[in-house]
Amino acid sequence: MQPAFHDIVNIGPNCIERFIDNNNAPEIAHLDIELAGCSNLSGDYIVGRVTPPNHTLFYSLKGKGLFRTPAGIFTLNEGELIVLPAKQSFEVSIVEDNWDIFWLNLSDTPAWQSLSNKNTYIISHAALEGLHHAMELLYLERSGETRQAAIRIVSHYLRKLFDDVSPLKADAQFGKEDKQSVHYKRLTTLFSAVDRQLQFEWNMQSLSAKAHYSAPHLHRLCIKKYGRSPMQHVIFLRMQRAKSLLKGTQWPISYIANYVGYANVFAFSKRFKKSVGMSPTQFREDVV
Repeated sequence: MQPAFHDIVNIGPNCIERFIDNNNAPEIAHLDIELAGCSNLSGDYIVGRVTPPNHTLFYSLKGKGLFRTPAGIFTLNEGELIVLPAKQSFEVSIVEDNWDIFWLNLSDTPAWQSLSNKNTYIISHAALEGLHHAMELLYLERSGETRQAAIRIVSHYLRKLFDDVSPLKADAQFGKEDKQSVHYKRLTTLFSAVDRQLQFEWNMQSLSAKAHYSAPHLHRLCIKKYGRSPMQHVIFLRMQRAKSLLKGTQWPISYIANYVGYANVFAFSKRFKKSVGMSPTQFREDVV
């Protein structure tokens, strides 16, 4: 008999994740994709969901992962795709260190009807490197026109995987002086890294070391650029991600808290209310 499933997020400081959501790539909504990401995982990594409302796909680019589901235990090898249908609990962990993956959360809508009422299964030799490149482009590209080209590639690959996928329905930026500034470019690099590892326990020492600046100098640059101290900007990024997840997913609030770096859901709720003016529950209800 398998042990019970739990909503759990245990993502260590060596894991790097690049989220693709409605903020940086609003085009994903046209394919009923709630959330997606590209991840480089190392060290601690265990993620569990109890009866998730959306379908989840994981593709292994390098390394291996282990999936525990009601249908059994599956090992995901390099070049394989695992399909985890909605409303079926699962738990995923690393088998080999340095596991590179990408993943998608797909809404349980008619567009993804072929995934409903199925058990977990693996597609071998899926050859989805092209889909991976398109997703990385969605994450990085600021041009809506270029993102449209990338989303068409995503649509192409998903149609190949699932025949009845609906066709595509529709087709914080630095200014000029910032692009010429080495300091601001370094700030961009720093906080892009922070945004990919919001679960890390960032402090002034780790931020300064990452940016290769003294703490006072980093503080001055952040105040000038963002109007916030470095740690205030980390909180800002965490709250932006939390708002996106509250709007775009049905993840439990405790799960979201862990994902954005708060082990204590009460501390997260207090910080969220202070930053946004309402509790996470109220924010989600207002959006709905």
